[in-house]
Amino acid sequence: MKTADIAQRYLDYFQKNDHTIVPSASLVTDDPSLLFTVAGMVPFIPYLTGVVPAPYPRAADVQKCIRTNDIEEVGHTARHGTFFQMLGNWSFGDYFKEGAIGYAWELLTAPEADGGLGFAERDLWVTVYEDDDEAAALWRKIAGIPAERIQRLGRDDNYWSTGQPGPAGPCSEIYVDRGPAYGPDGGPAVDDTRYTEIWNLVFMQYAITNVRSKTEFDIVGELPNKNIDTGMGLERVAFLKQGVENMYEIDQVRPVLDRASALSGRRYGADHEDDVRFRVIADHVRSSLMLLSDGVTPSNEGRGYILRRLMRRTVRAMRLLGVDAPTFPELFTASRDAMGTAYPELASDYARISAYAYAEEETFLRTLASGSTILDMAVDKAKQKGSSAIAGSEAFLLHDTYGFPIDLTLEVAQEAGLSVDRAAFDTLMNEQRVRAKADAKSRKRQIADHSVYREFRALGETQFTGYTDLETESRVLGILVDGVSVPRASEGQVAEVILAETSLYAESGGQVADRGVIVGPGYELDVIDVQRPVAGLVSHTVEVTRGEVGVDSPATAVVDAVNRRAARQAHSATHLVHAALRDTLGRSATQAGSLNRPGYLRFDFTWGQSLSPATRSEIEEIANNAVRENLAVETRTLTLDEAKAAGATALFGEKYGDVVRMVDIGGPWSRELCGGTHVESSAEVGLISLVGESSVGASNRRIESLVGADAFRDLAAERAIVSQLTTTLKTPRENLTERIAELAASLKTAEKRIAAFEARALQERVPALAKEASDVSGIAVVAQQVGAVGSQDDLRQLVIGVRERLGGAAGVVALGADVGGRPVVIVGTTEQARSRGVKAGVLAKLAAATLGGGGGGRDDIAQGGGADMSALPAAMVAVRDEIGASVA
Repeated sequence: MKTADIAQRYLDYFQKNDHTIVPSASLVTDDPSLLFTVAGMVPFIPYLTGVVPAPYPRAADVQKCIRTNDIEEVGHTARHGTFFQMLGNWSFGDYFKEGAIGYAWELLTAPEADGGLGFAERDLWVTVYEDDDEAAALWRKIAGIPAERIQRLGRDDNYWSTGQPGPAGPCSEIYVDRGPAYGPDGGPAVDDTRYTEIWNLVFMQYAITNVRSKTEFDIVGELPNKNIDTGMGLERVAFLKQGVENMYEIDQVRPVLDRASALSGRRYGADHEDDVRFRVIADHVRSSLMLLSDGVTPSNEGRGYILRRLMRRTVRAMRLLGVDAPTFPELFTASRDAMGTAYPELASDYARISAYAYAEEETFLRTLASGSTILDMAVDKAKQKGSSAIAGSEAFLLHDTYGFPIDLTLEVAQEAGLSVDRAAFDTLMNEQRVRAKADAKSRKRQIADHSVYREFRALGETQFTGYTDLETESRVLGILVDGVSVPRASEGQVAEVILAETSLYAESGGQVADRGVIVGPGYELDVIDVQRPVAGLVSHTVEVTRGEVGVDSPATAVVDAVNRRAARQAHSATHLVHAALRDTLGRSATQAGSLNRPGYLRFDFTWGQSLSPATRSEIEEIANNAVRENLAVETRTLTLDEAKAAGATALFGEKYGDVVRMVDIGGPWSRELCGGTHVESSAEVGLISLVGESSVGASNRRIESLVGADAFRDLAAERAIVSQLTTTLKTPRENLTERIAELAASLKTAEKRIAAFEARALQERVPALAKEASDVSGIAVVAQQVGAVGSQDDLRQLVIGVRERLGGAAGVVALGADVGGRPVVIVGTTEQARSRGVKAGVLAKLAAATLGGGGGGRDDIAQGGGADMSALPAAMVAVRDEIGASVA
């Protein structure tokens, strides 16, 4: 039974049983406490907690999930995967324990010919919470499971909560016995390898508070509406139904494993360590593919860092299998083909996905090359010091800054006969994890506070009237101060105000929030920000500038018309620039993010190289031609499927409901899904002036532009500069470029002459400085200040010149100078001085410490610097004293 067929059977069964089929949410979640959708219940949290009323009484879905907290287990067990799919059925105050158990048992045990999954009843075991007599009785009544196959476990295994005060409840887990070949008898309580969990039924029936840990909390009563939250692991069902050993061998994953085997020339099943690497590759490629599909791109922080880590672990595993060449073009294609039946968008979007994947592999292969160079230097340094280990700090730097895997560092060190100070490395890693956990905990507290919006969201969605009206009569539904609901807010306070209706636009889709005021009887509020803290609810952050506002007060939301007009211009200009990009570069140049604020737009797009000046000019011209043509701007509300069929462009990573708003500029020329505010015709944009184009990561570029009056003012300023240059240089505007180039060439020539003159002047000082040599314990020492010099290189050449002048004698030259306002000392030693134990690096470090800085270098020449110019004389004395002490 194919994996996609199992998922479809699941959905068909629950649709037949009156469940609304809900499409999978993105892997990128709105929850600020989570980087990804880590469980099937994440998209339903607002409904399960009651913050947002559920739009349906019962539902079913197949939810994409990413979980990386146990990434080190991937490849080692039969069931650990970073990407997985959860089959879920949900009841929001509808059926409860009896219904959930009945549905699960029927689907699992019904014959495949009847649409079921065909598991043998004798192979199924269940666990229930230790005090849940009701669930145990229902399993016996509905399924006829004998008491010996119903095991009771404690809170650690069979009790669910979010880890925060709120809804919670016991759960019941369903296991499949794989047979005595996989472990001992005794059920799930004895062995969870032989007895593989496939389905968890959560009975969400209690409210908890005073949460101290996963197992320590206080139950304060029953919930008014009891919910069902279930999750069945699709990959686990698939490997059981397909008769394979683990999830890496199912039809959606195995093709990548086989391709890696073919590329490496090593057979899967021949060697345990290689098998783990094959499974890591198969898992990580699929996970990376799905993350890229949902708009995540490689970076050094947040979600992008997790994606980058997965991709680099894949490259590393292929390297350990003996493959140093790029493999992503074959591995990702294999994964796309394997997952394509379940997710057709992978094929249609593969050009964008592959651009990121291939570029990331190429970048990391270069990183491995440069990291190897840095690691070679660390090896040499350790050997020079006579150390048997590479410092943990250096290994951590390679790992954290350069993305160089610790296991590769260990391998290279071992080949060089060295170890790595793993204890120090692990300490630094743990410190980093503590910081990350503290950050995650902070984000988790933020999401916990969203429960305060429940009572306001229960009153209905905030009606946005701002597409047509700049003023809206409304009333105050609620007021929050410091996250706490209060009856009123007074002058000088900053508060959140919830209105029933609003004309003020909440930040979304790249467009910043409106400015404006909220006024009512005896009060005025200055709007600082407008956001959507939970789906369907708009919150206005305000400062009370006059009077006092109370709950249920009449209110009028007033948009700053000038600010809104400029914001509309910028947002419509973004659509025009996007269309112009696609006209110029092709459809593979897709949007990767944007920011629109009054007078300015920033547009990120997928592209692997910088744009030439000619291409930038062409994009700007096409966009401004659209402005001049006064194209009609039309908005339509339609279903998501209708919009896609019409060719609407969607922003990757953006969340869209079943009903969407489509914005056309010039008909299909620019057709995008967008909830922002726009001009009524393209001529209202006024002017688009591209002012910047830069890289923001592998295969990602950014265009910046001024819009409307801001663009005009910028061009006017440039015109004034040009006018001033034509007057100063007495050159017509059309000849300015050539004239400035001539002046630059003349300046460069003059600078070279000056540099040559200064170099000669410095070299002319060599004889006089050499004559200043004095004897210190039989060594000729020149330790002098030489005033200001142009560069450190000039000072170095002067030191070398004086050292050569000393001839074959044992000599040391230490010269201090003002280099760009900073004291610098360079020390040179002759071979005879070094034979007596005098080292330039030691002397430079000592001099630099006197200057309040640091330094060092080779034994023959070294340098140092600091911040205290007045300490240069003392630094010279310190050098002399050290020479005398070291050779006495």
